[in-house]
Amino acid sequence: MTATIKSYFVCANSSRGFYNFFESNLQGVDHLYILKGGPGTGKSTLMKRIGADFYDLGYDVEFIYCSSDPHSLDGVLIPQLKVGIVDGTAPHVIEPTAPGAVEQYVNLGIAWDRAKLVPYKEAILDLKHQISTCYDLLYYKYAEALKIHDQWEKIYIDEMDFDLAPRFRAILCDALLDYKKEDHLPVVKHRFFGASTPNGSTDYIEDLTRGFKRYFIKGRPGTGKSTLLKELAKKSESLGYDTEIYHCSFDPESLDMVLIPKLNVCFFDSTAPHEYFPSVETDEIIDTYEALITPGTDEANAEALKQIEADYKATVKLGTVALGQAKALHDQLEEIYIQAMNFDIIEGIYVQLKEEIMDFIQ
Repeated sequence: MTATIKSYFVCANSSRGFYNFFESNLQGVDHLYILKGGPGTGKSTLMKRIGADFYDLGYDVEFIYCSSDPHSLDGVLIPQLKVGIVDGTAPHVIEPTAPGAVEQYVNLGIAWDRAKLVPYKEAILDLKHQISTCYDLLYYKYAEALKIHDQWEKIYIDEMDFDLAPRFRAILCDALLDYKKEDHLPVVKHRFFGASTPNGSTDYIEDLTRGFKRYFIKGRPGTGKSTLLKELAKKSESLGYDTEIYHCSFDPESLDMVLIPKLNVCFFDSTAPHEYFPSVETDEIIDTYEALITPGTDEANAEALKQIEADYKATVKLGTVALGQAKALHDQLEEIYIQAMNFDIIEGIYVQLKEEIMDFIQ
């Protein structure tokens, strides 16, 4: 069977601050390498190389991307070998479970020529301060946008049929997950299929759902899409199936997708900014607006909705601009460190790491 590559995010710059689901995704990893070292030390490149090497050897690989720089990695997992390599620098907080037995620290900072960095001390401190200020603005603007989104949701919540809604969800859960209960303690992993990045919204929905029976959940803000997904996830767990729960990167308390690998079934919120439409015969649509909201709500509130949507997008954009500025400043910081790096040392670390992982092959 051909090896596969799965791509997703486990961290997000959200309206509720920085969110980290690393711990959930490291379940089952017996050999975890935590990379230390600042900007420009080649952490992402090393992880990409290791992932590509083992993919070429026929192993499934999971690439965990960075929401602050979608071209960089936060981690790579090789599930069949129970191996993971992750970026262990701030803001990623990875609590060791069994240091030395499971986790090993790999310090790429040993490749720095400190004498080349000392003259840039003030520049480094200034850039780090500016980056921190950008993130403060980002989180402030996204939190503002969330309040505007709450106004958007309220229009539809006020028109919701709350007598029908729980019955509607229960019927769907029973009908769509009418499967035999498994004698298995389910593994549940929490992730993001996309993120708000310096380049705008990025997602891996098509790659993650390829070959799955897909249910496209349509609707409006506040029409119960996330609540339905939470109940589908709960039902999947109760039946004993491993479940991948994908949170909304803008508001991680909401869900955007539930994927059940063994059943080859997934349900996802298919509305902007990740709007998709059926493309194969087995795709189906579930529309919460049509099912639960008073007919004519869109039309009756057209002007208010138009203004709210415009305000929301404008506020999100201000946050995204701040994220882009943080990325540009981080690139400047990387340049300072890159000129002080001895990449021959990094090459030696890569070779040693690859050899260690090769030893795990039975």
